[in-house]
Amino acid sequence: MAGSYFPSWREQSGSIEGRVIAPDERLPWPQMLAMGVQHVVAMFGSTVLAPLLMGFDPNLAIFMSGIGTLLFFAVVGGRVPSYLGSSFAFIGLVIAVTGYGGSGLNANIGVALGGIIACGVVYTLIGLVVQASGTGWIERLMPPVVTGAVVAVIGLNLAPIAVKGVSAQAFDGWVALATVLCVGGVAVFTRGMMQRLLILVGLLLAYVLYVVLTNGMGLGKPIDFTPVAQAAWLGMPHFTTPEFRLDAMMLIAPVAVILVAENLGHLKAVSAMTGYNLDRYVGRAFIGDGLATVVSGSVGGTGLTTYAENIGVMAVTRIYSTLVFVIAAAIAVLLGFSPKFGAVILTIPGPVLGGVSIVVFGLIAVAGARIWVENKVDFSNNRNLIVAAVTLVLGAGDFTLHFGGFSLGGIGTATFGAILLNALLGGARRGA
Repeated sequence: MAGSYFPSWREQSGSIEGRVIAPDERLPWPQMLAMGVQHVVAMFGSTVLAPLLMGFDPNLAIFMSGIGTLLFFAVVGGRVPSYLGSSFAFIGLVIAVTGYGGSGLNANIGVALGGIIACGVVYTLIGLVVQASGTGWIERLMPPVVTGAVVAVIGLNLAPIAVKGVSAQAFDGWVALATVLCVGGVAVFTRGMMQRLLILVGLLLAYVLYVVLTNGMGLGKPIDFTPVAQAAWLGMPHFTTPEFRLDAMMLIAPVAVILVAENLGHLKAVSAMTGYNLDRYVGRAFIGDGLATVVSGSVGGTGLTTYAENIGVMAVTRIYSTLVFVIAAAIAVLLGFSPKFGAVILTIPGPVLGGVSIVVFGLIAVAGARIWVENKVDFSNNRNLIVAAVTLVLGAGDFTLHFGGFSLGGIGTATFGAILLNALLGGARRGA
């Protein structure tokens, strides 16, 4: 992958079953388009859910995830396969600084945007330092035992969101389990491209099943397609101007540390899966993610992070071509200009989306465990054992610390706790 700034992306044709498609390779364009659609499906649940929880415009969040991914792609020279979507690490602090009540658009969104921009600036500066000095110091602070735990915690911390969304009624729970079986059945019992599109195909099967059960047989809550018919095909997302308030900026800026841990863990996971050493691109990846967060926050979008959901898809499909993410990003940008697409999103039943989330969030947790396995983390070492054990419980239990007028939620507490605990127990000094 050396030489020119961008790879040449050699086309791999013929049967792809069982083959690994490397970051600097690609499939024929029709198959690449299908894979791009699947990555949009994989990211879209979280990319839409996070802004809804904070009172942001979900259409704009989709749009800016595409813009951010393209910016990231350009900064890393197309060498790192990653999709950037809405980060859940911001949710607690954004709600705290804006006083969001949980319904409709956030009236104080501008205050949060200033903090998100500040976080992106800090994140970019960290990337510049890493680019200049290398990754040694940051790897000592966040070795595989820490990054694996942080990635796993993100999946575990999100798990209650998926489960809660399908627990209101018995019918919802059964539909969610049926969705899991649809995705699992596609993953296990199909072959070729169908198998590699397991998330997309599984969701479509579950969607059709839900329509048959509700709209057709009168069970549960039927889908109302009237808003889709009434929505315009084209329209501008809802842009918002940031407001730079020092207290909000000081509270939200430290989220950069969480994003660094996420991104480093994701890069290590991708390196392990692809066999490519991506260490030389860590600084660029931080800069790209930081700049994308700044750009997103500047117009009303959420803070962005590399998505473990899409890494989970890569782990299953074994297609790591970075061009897939250009296609996915282009689709997201186009969809962001379509209110009708936003209306279609809203027709996806909660139980179906919850079932897909159960699978995807589980893949995130497993991606963290994979970091431990691929890096041969020694759990007979009590330091590693304690760091991982405490981090998992803090994050999965959503342990929250309160500091005056703001709080640090489970992901943040687990991230900072893992770094500090590892350092206090000698991990940073020994580079373990």
